[in-house]
Amino acid sequence: MAESSPRRLRRPNWGRLTVIGVPQLWLLAFLLVPFVILLKISLSESNALGIGFNPLMSWANDSLVFKLKFTAYLALVRDHLYVVTYLSSIWYAALTTLLCLVIGYPFSYFMARARPTLRPALLMLVMLPFWTSFLIRIYAWKNLLDLNGLINQFLLWAGIIHTPLRMMFTEFSFMIGMVYGYIPFMILPLYATLVKMDLRLIEAAADLGSTPLKTFWLVTVPLSRSGIIAGSLLVFIPAVGEYVIPELLAGPSTLNIGRVMWNEFFDNLDWQRASAVAIVMILLILAPIAMFNKYQTRSMETSR
Repeated sequence: MAESSPRRLRRPNWGRLTVIGVPQLWLLAFLLVPFVILLKISLSESNALGIGFNPLMSWANDSLVFKLKFTAYLALVRDHLYVVTYLSSIWYAALTTLLCLVIGYPFSYFMARARPTLRPALLMLVMLPFWTSFLIRIYAWKNLLDLNGLINQFLLWAGIIHTPLRMMFTEFSFMIGMVYGYIPFMILPLYATLVKMDLRLIEAAADLGSTPLKTFWLVTVPLSRSGIIAGSLLVFIPAVGEYVIPELLAGPSTLNIGRVMWNEFFDNLDWQRASAVAIVMILLILAPIAMFNKYQTRSMETSR
């Protein structure tokens, strides 16, 4: 019996390995492998037939030769349009995140302070749009904002305006679609943080003579910081490379990196440059993710 106990200790914990291994395999298959493929295409050169790419490594004269072509990356730096497009995409993503935070925070606060019996219904209202196709929901805004859309028809009928307003294919319609599409990703993390907040802290601040506005700014907002950061990342990261919303609602003058990638892949058939555009966008997105991980690590160390 004494000899069998070490063998039992050495047995692998298959349950733990499965729980840890399956998500890691998922990330490897659907995140790392596509990234490596894009990186290879961006550094490769088309072969003579134009139907494939030359290998990055070759064996010649007893030597391992690397053939990395940085033409696509140099083109992104030299062409002013790509730099402006990256900055424009980051600006629109940041503006979308800010608007979602300004609109979503009061709604999340109201949900967290509502009666427990009412919270499931409010959560259902937030998640209800996910039951419909994202493409259909965004396309519906065209029927609302068009020259002959429902909003213009109502304003004309009410006598508020005399000529239809041009709202479609503008930055206004673009931001309406972005905020509408991504605001649930801001509300849900904020609600999950605010609903767990200890209300006795607010009562203590009120007993000490703090005004409601000062209590909100000095107590509620700091305690919900993790929800603010998580919601901001959930909105900002996909908003940078969004394609459907700018394609359906934005005008041709609205620069967006998702549309540029589509044009390079399918219109220009320049896979090297399109892959380089995608790789640079991924590297830009990694910066806020690294900042969030650093904040999470610091918060965990502080809580200990």
